[in-house]
Amino acid sequence: MRDLSHDPDYFAVLTGSYARRLGEALVPDGADAAWLYGQAPFVVLAHDGGADPLFTYANRAAQACFGYTRAELVGLPSRLSAEAPERAERQRLLDAVTRDGFSRGYRGLRIAKDGRRFWIERAVVWQLDRDGVIVGQAATFSEWRDA
Repeated sequence: MRDLSHDPDYFAVLTGSYARRLGEALVPDGADAAWLYGQAPFVVLAHDGGADPLFTYANRAAQACFGYTRAELVGLPSRLSAEAPERAERQRLLDAVTRDGFSRGYRGLRIAKDGRRFWIERAVVWQLDRDGVIVGQAATFSEWRDA
């Protein structure tokens, strides 16, 4: 899978979609793809629009939170970020985002590579679009705690 971590076009998709859907900026003025990937103090994850979506983007904060390297996380089916009993709740969230364009204030149980369970708090999930065509969904959150 292509490395989008420092791709300015993908940065524009992430930040532009967020701004259009939520009416506010995802990143501070002057921030670029390198900042979002390596320095942002919040998690950003994205997956494609496939039937079994695959992660396409995970910044360093996401990698630290989930305990995977970029190479391990990108390409992983995003459903594996939640345990099987939690996947129905996750799917309801994704369906709502598909319907409404975004969801704010999501709380959900997730699982790290090492099996550690943790709650994500106050997450924002939004549709990603490129020139009006939906290309996936993304999530951001800055709060999480062990379950």
